[in-house]
Amino acid sequence: MQQILSYMRKAINDYNMIEEGDKIAVALSGGKDSTAMLMGFRNLQIFFPKKFELIAISIDPGFEFFDRSILQKTCEKLEVKLIIEESHSKEIVFDIRKEKNPCSLCANIRRGILNSVVNREGCNKIALGHNEDDVLETFLLNLFYAGNMNTFAPVSYMDRSKVTLIRPLIYAPEKDIKKFIKKNNIEIMPKNCPMDRKVKKRRYKKIDS
Repeated sequence: MQQILSYMRKAINDYNMIEEGDKIAVALSGGKDSTAMLMGFRNLQIFFPKKFELIAISIDPGFEFFDRSILQKTCEKLEVKLIIEESHSKEIVFDIRKEKNPCSLCANIRRGILNSVVNREGCNKIALGHNEDDVLETFLLNLFYAGNMNTFAPVSYMDRSKVTLIRPLIYAPEKDIKKFIKKNNIEIMPKNCPMDRKVKKRRYKKIDS
């Protein structure tokens, strides 16, 4: 945990991600990144000089592999409030719309629900679990195919929802997160989207070509 905490604390301090009295919603998918981030935040609450509240929000996409019990056990152990919201995105995106490239629509549905819950719960910040590898991969894809040098912003304010996005894992390499999860035998959610593998292959093909 110390290594994950060190990555998170550096990012938080470098980009002033936490202010006194913040209520932070962790976008909890149940995967390795969001689970490690939630655990890091819970430990950070013990000694961080600025006091903040913490809740976890998970969006149920409707896939059969989505296991609520994993999220519930994680949050009960950490004593963090968990909110699971239905999205019906599987039904909308795959069954009704039959999208050939469903990721954008699915992300928009998830983002809209997340923003709605965050506002309802009185949170002023959302924590997303993008790690260092995600940052670098996005940078390369934008460089090669959009001709710019952009990637995820560590902190960004959303005017419509009046909520700030923070990404505390931007300094954490994916291999270190995997090592932390495996070493501590932490149960995580299996991949629940049929597009995950296809998207990953497409991204690597683009970078290698």
